[in-house]
Amino acid sequence: MSKDSPFPGSWQRAMLPMLLLAELSSGQAHGYALSKTLQERGFGPIKGATLYPALAKLEASGFVETRWEEGQGGPGRKVYELSATGQTELNAQRASFEMLVQLVKSAGS
Repeated sequence: MSKDSPFPGSWQRAMLPMLLLAELSSGQAHGYALSKTLQERGFGPIKGATLYPALAKLEASGFVETRWEEGQGGPGRKVYELSATGQTELNAQRASFEMLVQLVKSAGS
């Protein structure tokens, strides 16, 4: 774990795709905004070298759709939006995660 994040790096890498889908379930966003929102919620800083490959995999899987937005006085940026398939995947991942949470809570009881 780093001093900036309460979670080990392996947890961050494993949970990032589901958290990105969850963030996009409330509306479209560009990568920097997704990273900033997750950091503000306590996930810890997300490096671009981790964020953008995760978003690319979600796009390649059909879970997110993208479009380019013209920059206002700066470069354009890619905007991500949750697809219907992505919403289905998010629901499945949330259910699996809830099962894992229950397993951890009941282990050793």
